[in-house]
Amino acid sequence: MDDAEQRGGLIIAGVAQLGRALREAGAPVGPSRIQDAVEALGCVALMNRDEVYWALRCTLTSRHEDIEAFDAAFRRLVEQPSPADDIDLNPGANPKPETTPPPEAPAQPQDSALGETELQEPDRDEEPEQVEAGMRWSAVERLRELDFAHYTDEELQRAARLMQRVARAVPLRRSRRYRSAAEGRAVDTRRTLRQAMRTGGYPLARQWRAPRLKPRRLVFVVDVSGSMQPYARAMIMFLQASVRAGRRVEAFTLGTRLTRVTRELEARDPDRALRAATRVVRDWAGGTRIGENLHALNERWGRMGITRGAVVVIVSDGWERGEIASLVTEMQRLQRAAHTVVWVNPLAGEPGYEPLAQGMAASLPYIDRFLPGHNLRSFETLAEVFEALPAGRRTQPPGRRTQPPGRTQPFR
Repeated sequence: MDDAEQRGGLIIAGVAQLGRALREAGAPVGPSRIQDAVEALGCVALMNRDEVYWALRCTLTSRHEDIEAFDAAFRRLVEQPSPADDIDLNPGANPKPETTPPPEAPAQPQDSALGETELQEPDRDEEPEQVEAGMRWSAVERLRELDFAHYTDEELQRAARLMQRVARAVPLRRSRRYRSAAEGRAVDTRRTLRQAMRTGGYPLARQWRAPRLKPRRLVFVVDVSGSMQPYARAMIMFLQASVRAGRRVEAFTLGTRLTRVTRELEARDPDRALRAATRVVRDWAGGTRIGENLHALNERWGRMGITRGAVVVIVSDGWERGEIASLVTEMQRLQRAAHTVVWVNPLAGEPGYEPLAQGMAASLPYIDRFLPGHNLRSFETLAEVFEALPAGRRTQPPGRRTQPPGRTQPFR
């Protein structure tokens, strides 16, 4: 049994235990509600205790008098240790216990997860489990904050599990097809007339339609040149998770040439996909010609409609060995065709970073979002940007910008 199946079994067991406690307290919790609760947990972030709490409360309780019993049962469930949890994100040996005790678990739901119950403080007489749980929680936070350049091979493999969850976030766009909606601008004539048959032919209640939302195409262009070598492997792993998670994802690598690696990254096994992509990319750890690569992207793939209306994500440090004028021209073309241009720079996460590289400085006016990309926390920020993008067309026509885009504060 692999880690995913074991974690799923633990979650189901926890929900069943919670339902059993509610039934003993007199709440009407049957098998259907247990199934609804398990399905609801698949739609929330299990690392967020608030989301887990409300997902379970909305599916397992229907009466106001059952809320107090649910809160007590939920608190007992998350405070008990979970020795069967094998998803240990700490790659090193067991360190010495910390001298300072962890903070006490609050009475109200806060950040935690069902299945991560060992993150809360257990009983005082179970000190070994408490120390081990604290190490697992600190290991997750360490992986999120640690720079990719300092990752070991084992840490990179463990971080791939977190990448898969973040890579599921995709931007949405409005479709030409419509769906029934509670409110909107377009009247649903068929449903309105059908409803009017109940009121003697008078359309007293109007029915509405709204555009359907579909995933917007994502185009990743990852720099695999020598200057990006400390970050290239982590970026390719995130790229493979994105290709596996979405149907409308295209992946390219740039160095001295542009290489499409979408088919190679579609393999289910991440290691096999990375090996296949490495065989195709012949300019790994070579030079950087961003302008020429973007010209190939616009000329060949852009004319095929891949970049039209898409969210284009360029992952590069901005070092350019080609002509800057060519880079500016191709960035203008790319911005006119794409819905949003996002530039992810791993160096932007360093304190005191300034976009002094010629390629980076020349590209800034034609970028809609500028983000760091040095750790998992920055990938989570990228996912938030995807989810916050408007579903409609570009609100403003593309043009030159004088300020770095996507930053509320100056470069540190």
